[in-house]
Amino acid sequence: MLAVMTSKGQVTIPVAIRHKLRLKTGDSLDFVLSKDERLEIIPTRMPVQSLKGLVPRPKRAISLKEMEAVIGMGGRS
Repeated sequence: MLAVMTSKGQVTIPVAIRHKLRLKTGDSLDFVLSKDERLEIIPTRMPVQSLKGLVPRPKRAISLKEMEAVIGMGGRS
C-alpha cells in the first residue's frame, strides 16, 4: 500500500492496516529502522505491569468486613 508524506512529515496509515492492527485514535506506534534501512511500525500495547502504582495505597488498611459494607452501600462510604 502506498502512502504520501505531507510537508509536515505526516503520513496517513491506510484504513485496511489500521483495522488489521486494531489501531484507534491515541494509540502509540514505535518506529524501528533496521540496518538495511527498512522501517517497521509496531503498535505499542501497554503491559499490565505498567499499571502498578497508578492507584495510591490507602492511608490505612481496611478489613474485608469494611469492604463488604461499602460494596453493600453501592460504593458510598
